[in-house]
Amino acid sequence: MSGYAMAQSYSIVIKGGHLIDPKNNIDAVMDLAINDGKIAMVAKNIDEKEGKLVINAKDMYVTPGIIDIHVHVYYGTKNDQALMNGMTSVAPDAFSFRAGVTTFVDAGSSGWRTFPEFKSQIIDKSQTRVLAFLNIVGDGMSGGANEQNIKDMDAKRTARFAKTYPKDIVGIKLAHYSGHEWAPTDSAAEAGRLADIPVMVDFGGSTPPLSLKELFLQHLRSGDIFTHMYAYFPESREAPVDENGKVKPFIFEAQKRGIKFDVGHGGGSFRWSQAIPAIKQGFLPDAISSDLHTGSMNSGMKDMANLMSKFLSMGMSIQDVVLRSTWYPAQIIKRPELGNLSVGADADVAVFSLVKGNFGFLDIVGEKMSGTQKMVAELTIRAGKVAWDLNGIAGHEWKK
Repeated sequence: MSGYAMAQSYSIVIKGGHLIDPKNNIDAVMDLAINDGKIAMVAKNIDEKEGKLVINAKDMYVTPGIIDIHVHVYYGTKNDQALMNGMTSVAPDAFSFRAGVTTFVDAGSSGWRTFPEFKSQIIDKSQTRVLAFLNIVGDGMSGGANEQNIKDMDAKRTARFAKTYPKDIVGIKLAHYSGHEWAPTDSAAEAGRLADIPVMVDFGGSTPPLSLKELFLQHLRSGDIFTHMYAYFPESREAPVDENGKVKPFIFEAQKRGIKFDVGHGGGSFRWSQAIPAIKQGFLPDAISSDLHTGSMNSGMKDMANLMSKFLSMGMSIQDVVLRSTWYPAQIIKRPELGNLSVGADADVAVFSLVKGNFGFLDIVGEKMSGTQKMVAELTIRAGKVAWDLNGIAGHEWKK
């Protein structure tokens, strides 16, 4: 038996699944082989005798590991620090793999002053790949007045710091600022330019609201990201869809300029009244993301698999949903080595079943949309190792 095992070429062979790999234009029933933590082969028929572990994925979808580019995973036990080392952030490995996610991007929970602790405490100790947007505020999302402190929004220092951690930091984040000044936006944009990384803007709030058109056409660059794209706070934040259900024309102009749009569902930033007419008119997300934290995981968002299912319920194809949850996000954060099943890439793989039935999906105010299909993460592989197996498809039958 040892000689036979030595002859096997692959650590894992996934057989008979419907592969969706947008980067490589694959949308067909194919087999996938993994060895030494990397994708080793994608082919119509790989001999199962070549695999030490053979997984039957018939009637399931095999995709690149999901990339969620908007989460809060700087988990800690300090009640007075909000999403920065606090209990409203969540531990990455507890919420990633069970939804098919292999890469989380923390959206600004830490700033330059607090990132080293985030890295040592969370990033370096997680099986999930954790990347980060660095908050323009030096402390990060510690809550309250700290996040309104323009004096702590140092573009040059933030950019210099980001450049010292190029493997971990993929962008700059502006969040939660509630004044009328453009200075915070411009500081974040300057940091992004200096570090040559994108800026993600959560437009905060002000009364009356600041102009989205001015934000997109005068303050952000091609490649920068507007998050919470389907939020609706008419008194404090301008919405992309007007009161008549029409997408404002400058939104499409911004898309042509290269502005990227991110879902960032969260506990308060996704309304059917915005998402449904937007999608019908072609205003689609570049990135489907969760804004995962304790306020979203137990409400309408739940997890990435449920969120992806919401977009199926709004008429998007599973191919498009996968594209906007893998390959597009990888490009937005300038990590083209991720989000695909190319030979030689890290073996980050998700296997989903598409369950038929009667399902209900909630927005953030409890309004319900009914759907007839739901994505369920059956198996998640991170760097060639099984990290989640819902129904034991990678297991061996027990025999008494």
